[in-house]
Amino acid sequence: MDSAFLKDERAIRLGAFLAVFIVLTVVEILAPKRALLTSKPRRWFANLSIVALNPLSVFLLFPILPVGLALFAFEHNWGLLNHMALPEWLKVIAGVVLLDLVVYTQHVLHHAIPALWRLHMMHHADLDIDMTTGLRFHPIEIVISMAIKLSAIAALGVPPLAVLIFEVALNATSMFNHSNINIPLTIDRILRLAVVTPDMHRVHHSVIIRETNSNYGFNLPWWDRLFGTYKSQPAKGHADMAIGLAQFRDPRKLSLLRLLILPFVGDPGRVPINRH
Repeated sequence: MDSAFLKDERAIRLGAFLAVFIVLTVVEILAPKRALLTSKPRRWFANLSIVALNPLSVFLLFPILPVGLALFAFEHNWGLLNHMALPEWLKVIAGVVLLDLVVYTQHVLHHAIPALWRLHMMHHADLDIDMTTGLRFHPIEIVISMAIKLSAIAALGVPPLAVLIFEVALNATSMFNHSNINIPLTIDRILRLAVVTPDMHRVHHSVIIRETNSNYGFNLPWWDRLFGTYKSQPAKGHADMAIGLAQFRDPRKLSLLRLLILPFVGDPGRVPINRH
């Protein structure tokens, strides 16, 4: 296994994360889409504390991470793509697209299966939406997501470069499509042909169930259109739509500790898919 590649991978991912984080922080201040309704320092403390906890849970539980597993699979000829006579560049593109489909499917399942929804509702309980919402996932959900991702990489034989591209893109687009930035409608219409935009994904965080049950994509917007889960705009418009979940409206009850225990003691409400 190429340890130099793994070392570079960590540096690339961290550098990309910090660059996107800083740029979006500035743009959210200069050109916000919505006025925030709750305390930003309080939300950011909770959200970023969760971000700090998640890598720890992954490193403690998994002996190998996505790029490392992709290298191992390549060296041992594991997985579908490693058995196909395709140009390497095509394998990289296919690997990125297939992993994105896996993440879309996983997201749908987290809304469809009650036990997974209990974990995922911590993400949706945020009463405002900005780029830190895109990083706010329960540690147990992160562990489950990592297990699914590793299984997909091994089964599909995704090239290491494709995994690196996907990991960087997923992290960046998750922050981008949750960000509170104002993109002109004409530009948004063009952007959402190739990537999930903030206006597109914000609909998914609506308190209205039929809107929560839409726009599951993170990187690529095509899956929602293909599988009939696409919704262009929220019914009340982006300025007036309510963000979050109907059963969690008190910001004082969304502290860091309460968020971590939310899946176990919180009211799951009406799960969007399996009850509708």
